[in-house]
Amino acid sequence: MINKIKALATNYFPEVIGIRNHLHAHPELSFEEKETSDFISAELTKKGIEHERNWGGHGIVVNLVNDPSFPTIALRADIDALPIQEENDVPYKSKNAGVMHACGHDVHSSSMLGTVFILNDLGKETGKNFKIIFQPAEEKLPGGASILIKEGVLENPKPATILGQHVHPILAAGKVGFRPGLYMASADEIYMTIRGKGGHAAIPHENIDTVLMASSIIVNLQQVVSRRSNPTIPTVLSFGKINSIGGATNIIPDEIKIEGTFRTMDEEWRAKANGIIEKLAREIAESMGGVCEIEIMKGYPCLINEVKSTEAARQAAQAYLGEENVVELPIRMTSEDFAFYTQKIPACFYRLGTGNVAKGITSSVHTPTFDIDEDSLRISSGLMAYIAINQ
Repeated sequence: MINKIKALATNYFPEVIGIRNHLHAHPELSFEEKETSDFISAELTKKGIEHERNWGGHGIVVNLVNDPSFPTIALRADIDALPIQEENDVPYKSKNAGVMHACGHDVHSSSMLGTVFILNDLGKETGKNFKIIFQPAEEKLPGGASILIKEGVLENPKPATILGQHVHPILAAGKVGFRPGLYMASADEIYMTIRGKGGHAAIPHENIDTVLMASSIIVNLQQVVSRRSNPTIPTVLSFGKINSIGGATNIIPDEIKIEGTFRTMDEEWRAKANGIIEKLAREIAESMGGVCEIEIMKGYPCLINEVKSTEAARQAAQAYLGEENVVELPIRMTSEDFAFYTQKIPACFYRLGTGNVAKGITSSVHTPTFDIDEDSLRISSGLMAYIAINQ
């Protein structure tokens, strides 16, 4: 079976590269992936593969049913891009100003199409049925996964497990990584508006200083991590954006807006910490004569790789690539809406190495110079097919 899959993967490799290049050149933001969906649909239609459209907006679901008695394995690829201006000078550079596939979803989608082609060719030999999900809006709350789940994507039939693959530029092309159990953090978004009384900076006693309130809130909220959390629970609280309404070197503004993120790997602590953050922020502002309005938007949950599914996937990868090309991953405080699937059914979310130091392909995801070593696509489609068959 491995040799047969590798032969099919080699056959489809040039086609997968062409698909990836097209998707990379035509990225679309979350909930706006119409042309991307049209293109994926057209590629499936060329192969005579039936599929359903308009899941969660622009999502596509393929059901490969080989025998009603076979178990169903779900596979997921995300299709949306990020609001980043690409800086790479490559033939497939983004043609859409300010939008870029900087998180590798073009790789996920093109690789998944290759996997669909392989599984479709193998048919009943796989001993499985497959539900393949091309999912929109991974990058934006509430997350396309949560929407598709509400629409019933994990029903009729209910998959025995679900697999997801993500690019990993830290890892060299040709390698893959796995981690059973807790793997990625939950992620909540924090929005604060701090109001006081602005005025001349030279007479602060006549003002209610919003800048001082904002700085005090940011500094004091760090005790949520340093003094309130159990040190065995990974926790991150970071603020990435501060804007004042007015303000200058000699003007204290009336209002300041702050945005940040809270991430952890324990749902009970997550809920408790959000309450602490809200209470502290409001009380600090009030103690200084001002007001803090705070909203915490609940984002993606923790991503938990089911142990049995992940071990089966690891063993399949070792057989397909060799043990030396399969590594153990550390936990990550980044988040993924694939986590919603992991809360519902057994799941395995693994990493595809895409880096190449010798070629200068080292940029991280979510940067304007992110790219991949295309050799990673030489193995990705066949590998996922083999892992799916062995679930």
